[in-house]
Amino acid sequence: MLRLIPAPLHRVGYRIAHALRVRWWRLRRPEIRGCRVLAVDGDGRILLIRHSYGSDRWMLPGGELARDEDALAAAKRELREETGCRLLEGRVIARIVEPLHSARNRLTVVGGRTEDTPRADGREIVAAEFFALDSLPEPRAEGLGRFLERWLTAD
Repeated sequence: MLRLIPAPLHRVGYRIAHALRVRWWRLRRPEIRGCRVLAVDGDGRILLIRHSYGSDRWMLPGGELARDEDALAAAKRELREETGCRLLEGRVIARIVEPLHSARNRLTVVGGRTEDTPRADGREIVAAEFFALDSLPEPRAEGLGRFLERWLTAD
């Protein structure tokens, strides 16, 4: 049904919803459960995305976990929704806590590979591309570079 809304208007809706969510987080300071997906292709390149809302920084795909949702299941869902890619051989590689607009964001980082070509939907996601570790794009999410190498070699 949402596909009936023109993409530019849909992006405006995402920006408004995100601004409201940030205000809520700052007011309530909730604990959020989320995931990030470190998906690599056959050449060892890392899949990064850029959202149509929030910052314009490149980051790992991911999002919030639904109530009672397993992090691995959420990672597979988020990767598919955001990039059209399937996560193969997914496994938990890290758990971190980071501040997110005054909220406490408990993230599970899930690593795996994909054989698919990413595609941005032009609505929530405006870009989805693979990058070599030594040529990551700017601007990118704070701290991403220093974690990637460690996460890529996680057992």
